[in-house]
Amino acid sequence: MQTTIQIRVDKKLKEAAAKTLEAVGVDLSAGIKLFLNEVVTTHSLGFTPTTGEGMKLKHFEEYKKESAWTKKYGKRYTEVKELIKDALNENGIPYKGSK
Repeated sequence: MQTTIQIRVDKKLKEAAAKTLEAVGVDLSAGIKLFLNEVVTTHSLGFTPTTGEGMKLKHFEEYKKESAWTKKYGKRYTEVKELIKDALNENGIPYKGSK
């Protein structure tokens, strides 16, 4: 027995998805059916969600937390030489640059 699913999506998203699916030989309806079958078969989304930049969302959230921590507590440098000196010292390497 067939059933109907109605969803609301942004018009540009629908058009872009239809164009992408058409390029691989599938119409929008078949693409959605493929996705739903993948969800059922794998008991997952069937893909790893990513940001627009291609970064996995899990990592993106970690980077956002690290960035927020660094902005709040991290040391600021006014000179590259100072940054290099600290980085070397943290790794047990004495800084031998000019003074």
